[in-house]
Parts: sequence; C-alpha cells; structure tokens
Amino acid sequence: MEQKLRIALLGGGPSALFMFKKLLESGQTDIAVTIFEKGKQLGSGMPYSKIGANPEHITNVSGNEIPELITSVEQWIETAPKNVLDQFDITLQKYNDYKVLPRLLFGHYLTEQFRLLCERADRAGLEYLISYESEVTDIVDKPDRSTTIVEINNGEQIPFDKVVVCIGHTWAKKHEGKISGYFDSPYPPSKLAMKLDHPVAIRGASLTAIDAVRTFARSNGKFIESADGKLSYQIDPDSANFKMVMHARSGLLPAVRFHLKDPHLSADDTLTKEDMQNYSSEHGGLLSLDHLFEENFKAGIRKNDPEFYERIRGMNMEEFVTEMMEVREQVDPFNLFEAEYMEAEKSIQRRESVYWKEMLAILSYSLNYPAKYLPAEDMQRLKKTLMPLISIVIAFVPQSSCEQLLALHKAGLLEMVSVGDDSFVEPNEAGGALYHYTDDDGKQQIKHYQTYVDCVGQPHMSYTDVPFKGLLDGRSISPARVRFKSNSIGKEQQDGGNEDVQQGSDGNYYLNVPGIAINDNFQVLDSYGAYNPRIYMMAVPYIGGFNPDYSGLDFCDTASDAIIKTILNDD
Repeated sequence: MEQKLRIALLGGGPSALFMFKKLLESGQTDIAVTIFEKGKQLGSGMPYSKIGANPEHITNVSGNEIPELITSVEQWIETAPKNVLDQFDITLQKYNDYKVLPRLLFGHYLTEQFRLLCERADRAGLEYLISYESEVTDIVDKPDRSTTIVEINNGEQIPFDKVVVCIGHTWAKKHEGKISGYFDSPYPPSKLAMKLDHPVAIRGASLTAIDAVRTFARSNGKFIESADGKLSYQIDPDSANFKMVMHARSGLLPAVRFHLKDPHLSADDTLTKEDMQNYSSEHGGLLSLDHLFEENFKAGIRKNDPEFYERIRGMNMEEFVTEMMEVREQVDPFNLFEAEYMEAEKSIQRRESVYWKEMLAILSYSLNYPAKYLPAEDMQRLKKTLMPLISIVIAFVPQSSCEQLLALHKAGLLEMVSVGDDSFVEPNEAGGALYHYTDDDGKQQIKHYQTYVDCVGQPHMSYTDVPFKGLLDGRSISPARVRFKSNSIGKEQQDGGNEDVQQGSDGNYYLNVPGIAINDNFQVLDSYGAYNPRIYMMAVPYIGGFNPDYSGLDFCDTASDAIIKTILNDD
C-alpha cells in the first residue's frame, strides 16, 4: 500500500463509477483506490436511488444515449433478476433502447455496472477498498507532506496521494422541518407522497418540478388510459380541492424529448480545444461568446439544416434568443407543450432530429470547457440571455411526463403562473408559504398556499458552502471568478453596487461566479491561483460557475477522462 499511489474517491455514485472505470482501463496496478460511500449502495447516487426518485420517476435519457460502461442497458435487462424487472413492469420484449427508463431501475443498472467493474478489478489485480456508510466530514491538504487527509464520520483520518471529490447533489434545508407544509426541495420524493385537499404551490417548471408533479398526482388520484391510448386523470374524492400551481419566471414549460441525430452529443461540429486555445492566445487570454455562438451553434446548423440556417443567419445571440423566446411566449404554455409533444412524436417516429434544438444542447455542453475563459461581460450575457433558453429547450421532458402533465391540465388540476424577476416566497409561520409576484396585468399578488415546494433544481453553491472546513481554512480552494475585458465596465458595475464585482491585486476587475475555481483538469485552485496536484473536484454543485452545463453521465465520462489522464501522467 505504501508503494502504491493512494487514490480516494469521495462518493460512490455515477461520478465515482466512471472514475473507477477509467482507473481500471488504464491497466495500471501500482495504484490503490479507496471509495467512500455514505450509503450502502454504489453507482446509483442521488438521482437514481430512493434519495432522488420514487417508482413514478423516469430518466430523461434512453439506453442508446448512455456513455459506454461494462454492459449496455439492453444486455443487462436480458440477465437482470426477474423480481427487479417485475417491480417496474419491464421485460426484454417491452424494452426499447430508444425509450427512457424508471430511474430506480436505472439505479439498479448502475449498481450492477459497479459490481462488474469490481469483478474486473479483482481479476486485473487492481487494489481497491469500498468503505460503505462512510461520510466524508473533512478534507485537509498537507502540501509539506505531499498528501491530503480525508476524515470520515467515525473520526478516522486517512492520508492519500490523490483525492477526487465525487459527491453529488446537495439540497440544503432552510425552512423545511421548521414550517409545516414548506419544502426546500422535492427530495427525497417520498416526503411528498401525501394526500392533500388544497392547492399546492410549485416554484419552477423544470424536470425537478415535474418530479414533484408526478409524485403528488400519484398520491391524489390515478391516470386512466383509454382504448385509443389517450391519458386522462381521475382525482380521488377526498382530494377534491387539490390542484398544483407551477410558478415560473418565463411562464413556460420545458421542451419535449425528440430524436437525436447524435445521441451522445459528441460535438463533432464544434471548435476543438486547440481551436479555442489559439483564439484565446490571440485575444488576451479570453474567449468570445459571440465566436462560440457562431462556431459551436450556427456553423453546425448551416451544415445540417440549411433551411433553418437561412432563417437565423443574420442574427446575433441576443436576436436569436429573443426570436425563439417570443415564439414560445406568444402561445399558452400547455398548448405549446402539446404542440411540441406532437413535433417530438414525429421526430421519433421518423428518426429525424429537431436539429436546432440538438445543436443548442451541443452548444450548452461545449461551453463547459471555455466558460472559465469568457470575459465577465460575456458570462453575464450567458447567464442572463442564453442559459434561460437553454434550460427550457434541452430539458428533454420524456413523453410519458408530457402526457401526464397534459392530462392533469385538462382535468383542471395543473396550472402555470408567470412570475417576474421580482417574485419571492415568504415562509408562513402558520404553515406553507406566501407567494409574492406581479401578474401579467401588472398587479401585485400575494397568494397563500398551505403546501409549497421549491423545485428550481440543483442550486449553484457558493465557495463558502463547500462542506469541508479544512479546504476553506487552509485556503486550498478559492472562489471562481472571471475577468472583465473592460476595466471601466467592471468599475462601473462595482460602483453601481454589484457585490460580485471586485478589483484584483493586479488592477483588473473580476466577476465572482458560483462555486470554486478549477482548471481544465478539474484540479482545485488555491488562493494564489495555483493548481493543487492532489485534489480534484467533480462535485457538481460546487463547480457551476466554471461548468454551466455540468450534469449527467456525459459529464461524468468527460470529466473523469480528463482527471485520470492528469493523475496518471503526473510526475
């Protein structure tokens, strides 16, 4: 053990699964891997376990969209235990590699993949240890010893040469548990499986919100499928006054899953890392959002959908987003949702992509590398203008979720309220919450709901939210920030009261963005901007500033690849 490179994976979910896979595929046996998992199961993480899913929840990716593991989903279903498949009414005859899966079933698949990796590691002679029910309570870097100490919940402190932080989603509680009927998130969803006889307020209209809708619907009535396949909803008699009211700033529902030409969004039609590095070196170390929009979005459309390209060829990013949002905002959200459902059905039946939406997903994912090199002015444009459209279009709502939402709406049990940027939620001491917002007629509204659920999704955590005091106290990590291209604009914003803008010791102005600073290899940067060769950060809530599209198995695959190459090539 002393002669081997000691590697710790903190967390045993999908990120750790891909990290372990890459370590095994390296063929090196001069390493010793320890996996710390706070639960009793590997692979599933939060989204695909009971922490994040009930039987009614489904993935928004299909089997053919999953990065390669040991076996495909289809191969696994051929050999999966019958009692597991029976829980979800799945058989090989019913399975289709283009269909989504129940999330808990997919969790079983990921757990099995981890088990198969362990079997291969045993045969290959890779030394590893899995420490279940071991929550990491602190990380302390010891640069003078070239080690990092990992402290677990029993007080034990263990030294490692390399530490990869793979912890997943974090759902902080502020008022939940103190105020009845107030939920800071819909997770674990078992807490929402309740009978209600009053309206429920849901903040947001994302996939997270749809999770809450599916759980509430299952608990207060039932869906009925007619002979022609149409879905309707019948409410239980003792939930007669129950309904759900979504509140979204855009007043829009997310877009529906369609057929992807490239299920892995491999971005073959985008700029390479070398292209971006060359551009950056020629422009003062900064990239341009406009350049990325042209080359990583419009260029692909020009090649693959010339007709749509002619429609947008003269538009800049702001004009394009305005055009796409105005089209959506002019239609009732549920009518638009139904129209997009029909469009998606045709796309799937014909195996034809809605290509501009696919390219928007590719653009979003391709922004993960260059985001840290955008000037602050462009980062603000990205968040204010482009990301709201991206968050709606690339949600890829599964067909069954769409069908359920439409059935609930037609039954008068699901509404959408458009709220402005000035909206806020006030916890109500007597229970539930008061929703403050300005309606479409410009009138101020204050609505009380006995039950309120915050469903805006995984929040981007700040630098100070990192749960490892040793990293903060030791200044081993630093806040993520991007430089203003124009110091005058930075100074103007600081003078105007923007608390996220600061002047650096070099005289330049910087914009603080969520989370901590990391380099391209996911190594954390200390307070001096130097990378740490021992600590790697894959914990998605804490790197959202530099990785705006950081979720999903594709991210786990890409990030783990960059990390393993750095670890094994480190001198």
